[in-house]
Amino acid sequence: MRSFTFTPEVLAILRHDRYYHPHPRVQQKMEVLWLKSNGCTHTAIARLAAVSRRSVQRYLDEFLEGGVDRLRHVPWQGARSALVPHQAALEDYFVANPPPSAREAQTVIEQQTGVRRGLTQVRTFLKKLSACVGAKSG
Repeated sequence: MRSFTFTPEVLAILRHDRYYHPHPRVQQKMEVLWLKSNGCTHTAIARLAAVSRRSVQRYLDEFLEGGVDRLRHVPWQGARSALVPHQAALEDYFVANPPPSAREAQTVIEQQTGVRRGLTQVRTFLKKLSACVGAKSG
């Protein structure tokens, strides 16, 4: 049976990251380790954290391999948007010509880039642009 030692520093990280880490998978891993540090069985941890027993074992293995830094590592990246290469040009255009609707923005994006996106994706893209523009001007 493996032995786990949780220092006060590690416990503080687990306590914080299980709620406040930006990636939900890392939050889940930290929750598993937090439950383990509180003496829960693997079966109870799996039930409480809504993961499989195998995932519990994998997260514990990761912790033994590299501590909390290993648990914070997220090996996959999301797909890169086809609009990223056009972001600066679109930002300049939409700052000078704010679209009255997402549908009109959708049409402009398709005309300028050749990339067609659904309205939800266009709205998300415009919100990210407005956040960037607001951060630059503020």
